Amino acid sequence: MSDLTRLQVFAQTPYDVVVGHGILAQVPQMLGETRRVAICHSEELVHVAEQVRDLFEDSDIVMIELPDGEAAKEASVAIRAWNALGAAGFTRSDAVVTVGGGATTDMGGFIAATWLRGVRVVHVPTSLLAMVDAAVGGKTGMNTDAGKNLVGAFHEPAGVVVDLDLLQTLPRLELVAGLGEVIKCGFIADPMILELVANHPVDALDPRSTVLRELVERAIRVKIDVVVDDLKETGGQGDHPGREALNYGHTMAHAIETNTGYQVRHGEAVALGMVYVAELARLSGRLDDDTAAAHARLLHLVGLPTSFDKVPFEDLLATMRVDKKSRGKTLRFVVLDEMAQPKVLTNPDDATLQAAYEHLAGRS
Repeated sequence: MSDLTRLQVFAQTPYDVVVGHGILAQVPQMLGETRRVAICHSEELVHVAEQVRDLFEDSDIVMIELPDGEAAKEASVAIRAWNALGAAGFTRSDAVVTVGGGATTDMGGFIAATWLRGVRVVHVPTSLLAMVDAAVGGKTGMNTDAGKNLVGAFHEPAGVVVDLDLLQTLPRLELVAGLGEVIKCGFIADPMILELVANHPVDALDPRSTVLRELVERAIRVKIDVVVDDLKETGGQGDHPGREALNYGHTMAHAIETNTGYQVRHGEAVALGMVYVAELARLSGRLDDDTAAAHARLLHLVGLPTSFDKVPFEDLLATMRVDKKSRGKTLRFVVLDEMAQPKVLTNPDDATLQAAYEHLAGRS
């Protein structure tokens, strides 16, 4: 086992995020003594879930299989899981462990948050996206026909185990998609992330490299810093948008995901959303030309998409209007005024919104 990095989250209920290679044994240590453990895992990761199950020698284990991807985040899946917990006699002293990518983490966390109004949960993220985003910060959620993550709860984990060995079997396209969230953290808070990606694009996609490990740890630190100051997304200090800053690029990203039936990977959608919002900020006089152009240039370097024209803009705009950051009829976007200086842009005019999409579609 390599050296273990322990990142502490001093939230309302403090917990640790541990990062390293071959560290699954940390899972039962984070939970301590518990009579029952439910392991929520995606269909394709049953082998990893079984490794986690075998770490618990003195607990009754309930294996709850969730569908792969966004199909896990449906109400019927939550109901089935709640029924399984009820049949097993789950009490408030029992715990949930999630094993999977971002969708598994979101839904497994939601199941833990809602069973008996909250039981402990430890996350074992298996994708780069989940490691740097979904597993940290206590957001849980499921989808509805109206949009993504519109139903959910804030429920901080008891701990997060980021075992980088799990990335070695991750399909390359999923690894690339995960870098979308990593690069986002660079733009909103830590430009060193952007420098590492620009100087080492090959190593940034190598699960065994020290570069990828540093990128993961830096992205997690960005999220921890933001979340600790604004757990429930009520606002940051001064004119900083607080936790909303983590949604940089996400307003358009969620609209793309919803309107394509989640055929675009989340990290890819975030990349597209960042290109869109960077141009929106530039057209609004908020962001300089060079920083706006740097988005597409850096994302393209690691294989992320930078153009999109598959959905009429009117459909995307209608979905963005029910985004979680909207307030009544007020459309709000997280933008940059300059590198690592996120702010909120409120109600840009329709012509500017359309022009930014024309840029994303490659028609400007």
